[in-house]
Amino acid sequence: MNKSDMRYMKKEFYFTKIIRTEILFTPLLIGLPLVVGFLFIYDWYFRGILEGTTAFDGEFVIGIIIIIGNIAFGIPFIKSLKVLSKKK
Repeated sequence: MNKSDMRYMKKEFYFTKIIRTEILFTPLLIGLPLVVGFLFIYDWYFRGILEGTTAFDGEFVIGIIIIIGNIAFGIPFIKSLKVLSKKK
């Protein structure tokens, strides 16, 4: 092996690539759980409330947990992406 084979790639290349990947997947990471949470609440409303059965109350609880958890972890994630992308 010669010395040119042993050189490492620059860190900044990987850093920008990671930031771009995170920005690319952010709508999926934030949007998909919100959609699923709202679908649970939608299903609870139309199957549970309008039909008068309490069998679907668990869907409401799961939907609220998904939405609150996604908001609690999604907002700091988006803020950190903004800070990291401004640094670069």
